[in-house]
Amino acid sequence: MSAVLFLVPIALFLGALGLVAFIWSLKSGQYEDLEGDARRILMDDEAPKKGGKE
Repeated sequence: MSAVLFLVPIALFLGALGLVAFIWSLKSGQYEDLEGDARRILMDDEAPKKGGKE
């Protein structure tokens, strides 16, 4: 029973810390452009080289 007295406040603190981190990430714009990153990974940044080995 004495372990519960320590574990419940620790669990509540960690849950509140996670909630604060999630709210901070929402306010800082982390989830603004979800489609852009998904499309950007498919785009080539540089043109392919012609002629093979140089």
